[in-house]
Amino acid sequence: MFLPQELIRKKRDGEPLTPAAIQFLVDGMTNGRLVDSQVAALAMAIYFRDMNIEESTALTCAMRDSGSVLNWQSLALDGPVLDKHSTGGLGDVVSLILGPIIAACGGYVPMISGRGLGHTGGTLDKLESIAGYTVDPSSQVFERTVREAGVAIIGASRELAPADKRLYSIRDVTATVDSLPLICASILSKKLAEGLDSLVIDIKVGSGSLMANLDQSRDLAHRMVAVARQAGCKTSALLTDMNQPLASSCGNALEVMEVMDYLTGECRNSRLHEVTTTLAQMMLIDSGIAEHAEQAQLKIAKALSSGEAAERFNKMVRMLGGPQDLLAQGKSHFNQAPVIAPLLAPQDGYLSQMDCREIGLSVVALGGGRSRPSQNIDYRVGLNRWWPLGEKICKGDPLVMIHAADQTSWQKAAQRLREAILITDEKSSVPDVIYQQINE
Repeated sequence: MFLPQELIRKKRDGEPLTPAAIQFLVDGMTNGRLVDSQVAALAMAIYFRDMNIEESTALTCAMRDSGSVLNWQSLALDGPVLDKHSTGGLGDVVSLILGPIIAACGGYVPMISGRGLGHTGGTLDKLESIAGYTVDPSSQVFERTVREAGVAIIGASRELAPADKRLYSIRDVTATVDSLPLICASILSKKLAEGLDSLVIDIKVGSGSLMANLDQSRDLAHRMVAVARQAGCKTSALLTDMNQPLASSCGNALEVMEVMDYLTGECRNSRLHEVTTTLAQMMLIDSGIAEHAEQAQLKIAKALSSGEAAERFNKMVRMLGGPQDLLAQGKSHFNQAPVIAPLLAPQDGYLSQMDCREIGLSVVALGGGRSRPSQNIDYRVGLNRWWPLGEKICKGDPLVMIHAADQTSWQKAAQRLREAILITDEKSSVPDVIYQQINE
């Protein structure tokens, strides 16, 4: 018989916990035997003392098994079940494009996604800018959408990893959110509960990322790959840049419209395209759909050029309650913000730096995110038509278009953006969009 306070003391003193002890603690989080103060103390002990890979794996698996774990055998799917996770950032619409591409290539993607957190946008918030789209369908509708469309992007049910919901709510108010083993367990417990054959993880690096620097991002990537593989899911990771928005848009409806442009081939941001197709290539190879990079690239190109990926997106939207043919309706489906005007460059020079965290918070302040959980989102607002880093700019050039609910909101966003963007006389080096691929 374990005593919670004794296990907390052991971790506080830097001793490793056995899988049985970790299972006991996770059970206590789920059934309420551990009170909030004990969960908080445990989180703080882990924050300061870390966990080894064996402990991290035990914690992840115990949290995964604290609720339902999806099983796809009854559907007799004719391809592997795959997914992707991103640590978040600005203009990160990869999920909305990647899922349909993989479905068009023969995979099945039951993607459990989240809402915006802090300065980062949330995939569910973006999808809810589509009228009628439901992110909490019945299990029958979810399974049917996965089977017939090949992809379904929804929110987590209450039955999925309930221990994580309890632990995260306490981490959020105890300054323990940025603990590597706790981040790892939180993300992977939900992803592995999807019943996946393989997983790719997109870990951001830079001013708009979760982790402070490249070394921390690399450490998180190695940990997550090791833990997921020990838990039985083939996993790889990609370190990608978040020192500027990934897409040309930031804001819910604006980002969905950019996804529509991408899928129809009307316009494809080069950085977004590189990250999306690289992740897709990794997924196809890891799952066995493609034998090598060249074959994967051909499959991805065909999925896009044939319109099959676009049709998979359309079908997912339709089956989850959205318009019958969103892509045919075009951008007329979305309402425009009342005030749309450019932020003009104050001087000649080169666009050398963006503070992506501040840029993301400017979108939140416009109403495109939440500063409190109950807050409603204005799906119309945001930013688009970004100039990329390294570009030569003349005074008076439009740096970005601001979409606001009123003139006052526009002015406040403009002031915040002026302080978040640096223009210099000399051209600075621009980071590559992809830093490193990690397979072990």
